Amino acid sequence: MANIGFIGLGIMGAPMAKHLADAGHKLFTYSQTPTPSNLIEAGASVCACGTDVAKAADIIIVMVPDTPHVEDVLFGEHGLSKGLTAGKIVVDMSSISPVATKEFAKRINALGCEYLDAPVSGGEVGAKAASLTIMVGGSDKAFETVKPLFQLMGKNITLVGGNGDGQITKVANQIIVALTIEAVGEALLLAAKAGADPARVREALMGGFASSRILEVHGERMIKRTFDPGFRIDLHRKDLNLALTTARQLNMSLPNTATAQELFNACAARDGGGWDHSAMVRALEVMANFEIGQQAGNTK
Repeated sequence: MANIGFIGLGIMGAPMAKHLADAGHKLFTYSQTPTPSNLIEAGASVCACGTDVAKAADIIIVMVPDTPHVEDVLFGEHGLSKGLTAGKIVVDMSSISPVATKEFAKRINALGCEYLDAPVSGGEVGAKAASLTIMVGGSDKAFETVKPLFQLMGKNITLVGGNGDGQITKVANQIIVALTIEAVGEALLLAAKAGADPARVREALMGGFASSRILEVHGERMIKRTFDPGFRIDLHRKDLNLALTTARQLNMSLPNTATAQELFNACAARDGGGWDHSAMVRALEVMANFEIGQQAGNTK
């Protein structure tokens, strides 16, 4: 059993850490939110700061919201870098800038430590079910060392390439997810305003080439109006901003990604940053002056 550090025990991090504890690993935790009682009951030791986590653990996992948070966790006044010694492994499972990731990895490598970027897809449901998709960038040696831990948290685990490649894969994932949510929203909204039952339209489409996990899960959310967050719009906006920023750095255009971002922005302007990302459809509904589930022929 390994001594594992875990920093960031939010909606995703807490269940991920619990899977590690349930497997018998010794956890050393630090988070801006209180360590959940079920982790403490499972034997987790709560540390005062990231430096203390780095001193106690051999493999340290980071799961925080954005690039500045990761930088602070790694290199802040009480960051991991102050407590690392040669041979340890830092695993960033946050979704952050691929460019910044490469720089972070160089700085951690300079301390004699390995660095893996390993962002995940699957949301809160996947975190709780230990069915996350994990996209990894880093060395073969570090990946093989940490892979048994990844297998406790996810199902589809791929070493994509070197540092930064895991993060760019996650950015690509978020582009596909956002654009598919937008397509499903347009399709169901069109069908509903034309007078068709959107639930039956979705059922019919699930048997054809248009079938997708997003049509299955988020299409149902749109129809049933269940927008409590599994993955918040504000987080998806952050990820698409990473995509658009990286595209500018590479002198390329992502026109449909930009459109999806504007739809998310429109939701955020209506205090919807905390809605589930399937609620992107609400921005489309405003433009259509019609809501899925409304009776055709009636307008607001």
